[in-house]
Amino acid sequence: MPAASPRPPQRIDGRTARSERTRAAIVEAHLTLLRDGDLRPTADRIAKQAGVSLRALWSHFADMEALFAASGKFTLEQRDEAHEPIPADLPLERRIEAYCHQRARLLEMIAPVAKASSLKEPFSPALQAYRRAHIDRVHDELQALFGREIGGDEHLLNALTATSMWPTWGTLRDAMDLDPEAARLALTRTIKALLTARD
Repeated sequence: MPAASPRPPQRIDGRTARSERTRAAIVEAHLTLLRDGDLRPTADRIAKQAGVSLRALWSHFADMEALFAASGKFTLEQRDEAHEPIPADLPLERRIEAYCHQRARLLEMIAPVAKASSLKEPFSPALQAYRRAHIDRVHDELQALFGREIGGDEHLLNALTATSMWPTWGTLRDAMDLDPEAARLALTRTIKALLTARD
């Protein structure tokens, strides 16, 4: 008896590709709604934005927590792609300027997601994990870029990290109503003050 013919691999590949496109469309729809100011989009609105059925959304994501996790992962990947390494051998003044210009740009990029995440994060382990990952990235970047100035001062590193995170930027931009340039100048002054302070 001849062996059964294997299933054509292109059918599997095509199905997988369609599934990945649908999943990506749902994540992008979620992020688009956040960027447009809909900070608590429902599954129905996300599905409509993505051009898929609600059933398709739930077939790709077990619950909203899983969608938050996928959106958080994608946002971190975008942040990493947009990040440009800063040479650690530059003079301190130039390192501070380059770092604060980049932080301002990246914080503006993630602003809609960060605002939405702040509403859900206390109840979302996925969002808490991505916040922790983002903090670790900034912490490591500061240590690499300003290691000479920081030395072993963990308190200084913590202060620099907190200053560089979204809650500080959100206060400058939203609570204080500063434009991006004014917020960047405030960030730069704070980072410079911390790095050049003498006991």
